[in-house]
Amino acid sequence: MNYVSLPNWLERKYKILWEAFGSRPFRYSEAQKVLSEKAQLPDDQVLVVLSELRKRGKLVVENDPDDKRKKIYQLISPKEYIQQALFPEKDALRQHLTRSDLEKLLKRAADLIRTLVDYHYILLLLFFKRISDKWKDEFERTVEEAIRDGFSPDEAVLEARQAAYHDFDIPEEFLWDNLRKDLEHLPENLSRAFKAIAERNPDLRIIFENVDFLQFTQSYENAEILRQLFELFSSHSLRNVSPDILGDAYEWILRYFAPQKAKEGEVYTPREVIRLMVEMLNPISGESVYDPACGSGGMLILSYKHVAENEGKDAADKLFLYGQEANMKTLALARMNLYIHDIRNANLQHGNTILYPKFKEGNKLKQFDVLLTNPPWNQDGYDEKTVKRGEFVKERFSFGFTTKQSADWLWIQHLLASARQETGRIAVVIDNGALFRSGREKAIRKGVLEADLLEAVLLLPEKLFYNTGAPGAILIFRRNKPEGRRNKVLFINASQEYEPHPDIRKLNRLGDKHIKKIVTTYSEFKEEEGFSRVISIDEIKENDYNLNVTLYVYPIKKEEEIDIPAEWHTIQKVNQELKEVESRINGFLKELGYDV
Repeated sequence: MNYVSLPNWLERKYKILWEAFGSRPFRYSEAQKVLSEKAQLPDDQVLVVLSELRKRGKLVVENDPDDKRKKIYQLISPKEYIQQALFPEKDALRQHLTRSDLEKLLKRAADLIRTLVDYHYILLLLFFKRISDKWKDEFERTVEEAIRDGFSPDEAVLEARQAAYHDFDIPEEFLWDNLRKDLEHLPENLSRAFKAIAERNPDLRIIFENVDFLQFTQSYENAEILRQLFELFSSHSLRNVSPDILGDAYEWILRYFAPQKAKEGEVYTPREVIRLMVEMLNPISGESVYDPACGSGGMLILSYKHVAENEGKDAADKLFLYGQEANMKTLALARMNLYIHDIRNANLQHGNTILYPKFKEGNKLKQFDVLLTNPPWNQDGYDEKTVKRGEFVKERFSFGFTTKQSADWLWIQHLLASARQETGRIAVVIDNGALFRSGREKAIRKGVLEADLLEAVLLLPEKLFYNTGAPGAILIFRRNKPEGRRNKVLFINASQEYEPHPDIRKLNRLGDKHIKKIVTTYSEFKEEEGFSRVISIDEIKENDYNLNVTLYVYPIKKEEEIDIPAEWHTIQKVNQELKEVESRINGFLKELGYDV
């Protein structure tokens, strides 16, 4: 395969595609649009270009995970392309692992652990393999550059071992391939490795400090599962897998085990729901994004990807991401998830947000531009006495306290208090009961509505979530509503906007067309019969501050359209067939001697 020279005509097309997509995966329709606009290439020549780039090793092609009939394309970077020419002996190590390859690998890992072992071990080993392979890649590149700069080979090796050249400081003896040399003592060596990595890299402590492989492998069965997982991951290099593909693989594991973990109380928000929330709030470069119950980091990651897709990766790197999570193990998942996605501009903190919010500016609560979250629904244990022991109580809960049975409106008030006055906009997924429950929650709703902070209420379809069949709702708040939306609330009944889940028979999901319809309706603040209505605060007040969406918008039942001429023709045809059958039966009866 020729890794260096391309015909001039093909080189020009490659550069146009690289400027448009870089290493980001793209679809045929996107390439068609770019090449048509930038190179005036006829549509029938686009496939020729992509085919030639693939043959010459500059393009990876795989099946589209959303539509097996289509393909996903990804360009090989110019830098890597040159490296392949300079160091062909390393080509086997630099092979691209496709999305489908990686998913097959993880499926085998999932089958290995079944329900016997926590899936966190798969994610931890995936993360460790990635940073270990990346260290080796950084090491080799630094050696190559040092030799070109005049270092001797020995000097270049010493230079490349310096921590300054690596994302993370990993002792060479604890690199993945070195641990693999002694599988008999793998649990002990992994424990030593993780302890050393945690000590050298403070940002990784939360990931590595709380894992005890010695205790985990006390049973022979667990020890054998660990050995097999280690060997399974050893079969592929992760050094050149793109963050998009690796991130999707990480999310695949979270999604794959979501139904099982939901039974244990672990919440996984479907990425389609998060995408909807992100598109409604539309974060832009330079803004801050905050999730006070960040879980595995999905809200922050999709906000970053939204900006990257609309404005480019450099713009996304100027998005400031903040998250807080009460569960230490879940926070570790979020840290790994962000790194795997190549997102470095995030500040994640551990702690109980309702009582002890971690983000402050001086002696005040920090303010954010975009706030989105899916907090625990109907979280109990936060009565007034308990909440008053926390921080910033007066600043955050000015509309009142909830009962011990549900903290839904405490979460909402915390979000409102954390939103910037001029730009702050909020999307929160909440239990439907929070829309109409009486008592203390009604009093809080009243205060929030009269302060004109609520902008939209969206009823979701049922069976979207892994841990409940309840539909849920998304509330949109804005500190500074546009003039045309003041003293009004948009109600959207999206209960019918779903499609069957492709993998889990009992679940539904939001499709692209449903997300687009909802986002457009919200963005334009428009009414559509049976789908959306703009309601005045006064009307909501007349309804006793009840925000139940079906009170204001109810889907129109589509009456079946009847084609009268066609139906009449069918009836006539059926009658004729009945007459013919009746005639034949009469004939049979006469032959048998019956008087008919």
